Amino acid sequence: MATDTYNGLDPHQRAFIKLVKENAHRHRCYEVFRDFCELAALSFSNAVDQQQFEAREARYLEIVKGYSEDEVNRFPAMLAELTASLTGHFHDALGEIFMALDLGSHWHGQYFTPYSVASLMARMTMHDVGERIEREGFITLCEPAAGAGAMVIAAAEAVTASGNNHQRQMHVTAVDVDPTAVHMAYIQLSLLHIPAIVVHGNSLTLKQWGYWVTPAHVMGFWDQRLRRRDVAAQPPTLSAAPDPAPAASESVADAVAVVRASVLEHRGQLAEQLALFG
Repeated sequence: MATDTYNGLDPHQRAFIKLVKENAHRHRCYEVFRDFCELAALSFSNAVDQQQFEAREARYLEIVKGYSEDEVNRFPAMLAELTASLTGHFHDALGEIFMALDLGSHWHGQYFTPYSVASLMARMTMHDVGERIEREGFITLCEPAAGAGAMVIAAAEAVTASGNNHQRQMHVTAVDVDPTAVHMAYIQLSLLHIPAIVVHGNSLTLKQWGYWVTPAHVMGFWDQRLRRRDVAAQPPTLSAAPDPAPAASESVADAVAVVRASVLEHRGQLAEQLALFG
């Protein structure tokens, strides 16, 4: 349950919660949090992704119509507090706020993995990340159930701890079925300058409803880098013997890779169309 002290939260997270509650006099708390996440995600996307600008700008204006001028002005103040919370150290700031506000019941009992657990898992599974980066130049990660992005953030921390730069040597494709979780992950990965494609979709069925590219993805020319890598990694068209059945983890990673390839193809097609009017 949420408490008045919000033990474990930093001052910026507590200030964020205060702003949410100030906007919750005429709105439900979970609605304010949900709308903040979408507004912030739309703002980041519209700064770097011209391919989806018009539809997302219209959605932004649609959301703010439901708030007064004072309430609208609190949303950038929330973003400033979140940015300050994420400055200087890795953690799942939004996931922690979500849990402190006890919002899980409004999302069908959704709860996020504590960052301490995510960090431990990342250190255990990425112990050789430095060797992989030295061998391959950069690594790609697949997160089929992203939540607020805790596992991705922990992976970026592990890359940094290995003496490498997560902003240039790691790319993530993260998928979640819940739109608010997608927005949460996208905001945090954007603020931490993690190159990523965050997909609103289902990793099991490969159904997609939308995608978001972080500023680090666009500024790092990751569309081109990933396409070059995918072309270089194409397997031979003929095989002397069938491959053994993949492990479950490999199947999930392959599924997310298919989602990533679909997004890259779509972005390439849109880029070609936009170039005709450049």
